[in-house]
Amino acid sequence: MNRIARIAAGAAGAVALFAAPVPAFASAPTAAATTTVTTCGWSGLQAGLSTKVCADVTGDSVVLYGQIGLAGPPSPGTPWPPAPQELLTRLSADVVGGNSLGSVSGRTVFTVSTVRVDGIAATVPCGSTVHASFSVEAIWRGPAPVTVDVPVVC
Repeated sequence: MNRIARIAAGAAGAVALFAAPVPAFASAPTAAATTTVTTCGWSGLQAGLSTKVCADVTGDSVVLYGQIGLAGPPSPGTPWPPAPQELLTRLSADVVGGNSLGSVSGRTVFTVSTVRVDGIAATVPCGSTVHASFSVEAIWRGPAPVTVDVPVVC
């Protein structure tokens, strides 16, 4: 076989190889994509700071946390940055009409940046509603808890 005939035969073989049908493979079933829904309650003023309680719900899994931030821009003449504040925090939650999911108390130092206070993660029956409360107090100001009610829809 001469050189041109070999090149032509190789090209014809390649065309036949790429033109052949490819058997389809059954794809493995994929798990339904589970999305996380974040719900936060109304902001409240505690210890001169803006606070709120939030819940991340993914299926029947619930993660609860509080947030502490500045209530607004500083008043004219206020020293900047403000002095750090040591705060006492309390996060608690329960299933409405059911069991407590627990409570967490602690100390947090707030400076200028928003602080996230984590503490409760639980698995909750689908169709339930979770009630959470977050309170913050400073040495000179008592707590005024903020709350949120979150449905667990699976």
